[in-house]
Amino acid sequence: MLKFFLPVKNLSRLILLAVLPLLFSACAQQGSGSPVIRIACAGPLTGDQAQLGIDTCQGVRLAVEQANQKGEVIPGHKLEMVSLDDQHNPAQAVNVAKKLVSDRDVLAVMGHFNSSCTKPASAIYYEARLVQLSAASTNPEISKQGFDTFFRVAATDDVQGSKAANYAVKTLGVKTVFLIDDKTTYGKGLADEFEKAARKLRLTIQDHQGITQGDKDFTPLLTKIKPLAPDLIYFGGIYPEGALLIRQARSLDIQSRFMGGDGLATPIFIQLASPEIAEGTYATMVGGDMKKVPSAAQFVKAYEARFGEVGQWAAYGYDAANILIAAIQKAGGKDRVAVLKAMREIPRFEGVTGEVVFDKKGDNKNQFIGVFKAESGKLVYVGPAE
Repeated sequence: MLKFFLPVKNLSRLILLAVLPLLFSACAQQGSGSPVIRIACAGPLTGDQAQLGIDTCQGVRLAVEQANQKGEVIPGHKLEMVSLDDQHNPAQAVNVAKKLVSDRDVLAVMGHFNSSCTKPASAIYYEARLVQLSAASTNPEISKQGFDTFFRVAATDDVQGSKAANYAVKTLGVKTVFLIDDKTTYGKGLADEFEKAARKLRLTIQDHQGITQGDKDFTPLLTKIKPLAPDLIYFGGIYPEGALLIRQARSLDIQSRFMGGDGLATPIFIQLASPEIAEGTYATMVGGDMKKVPSAAQFVKAYEARFGEVGQWAAYGYDAANILIAAIQKAGGKDRVAVLKAMREIPRFEGVTGEVVFDKKGDNKNQFIGVFKAESGKLVYVGPAE
């Protein structure tokens, strides 16, 4: 390590001390090999929702590794992935977005996972003209902001909530429902969409209450629900609170069916709730069982060889990353504006999750919703939600 012992007596020497580290950094970069192009992955990588972010980012990493194995994505450049943890916290997501914007080697961002993080971060990416493609954020309001830098591969909650309500009424025979949400952009948005569709189907809504992410005791709310004996408790939220809700409901001998959205469509929900208690729970998901999709067979094989058991969101991260790589190639790796233009010019993309076609708002026109059920300790694909 170099040390400098320079007596600071005037402004010129102060400037020299400030500039020298930058000069050394520039020299180090010049000697480090090919110029770098980066794709970023932003999501919850620590905390109680970490597995969701990890699954998604590992899908991105696999796509980047496979692209590099085929040769240089852009001649003379090295493709890298950088991942940053937003802790499913909106304020942290904004900080992450600012960091990524300041890194001029980042030409595209796959993120964020949670709608509550994607929405505030999207304004930062828009100002920087940096492409943002989310694999998982489903709140429909995000794309209504008018930011032409925003795209997503996942179906939206107005479709998911509506189809979930239709499935509950027409397939499960539900007549009364009590709705709970976690007050987040995703959770409340999904439950609101379920409620709107349920009312049109003349399903009796007994009440709609909110809980707070991170809370552990839902007994007071569940005690109010018990005498109502709803056919179904519908939860708009993520698996940590969902598992606690169903555990505490069963401990109070509330035997209502339990249903949620893609936030529950993970084996982790079953593990946290316990297989016995989770048995019979339904969850909708923005897609089907990747292990049963013929076009995803090679992806599943490669992913499990690299990382182990494939998570529900890994394939969406993989498709999102491959779309971004295609846009970077089409743009010639020039700059963010060129990549954005290339994204807008991609007519359609055949991914492992299906065909992706972006509309003018950046939403995927493919709005498939699947239904999963907890059976014998496993998350079993039931079929499409019509």
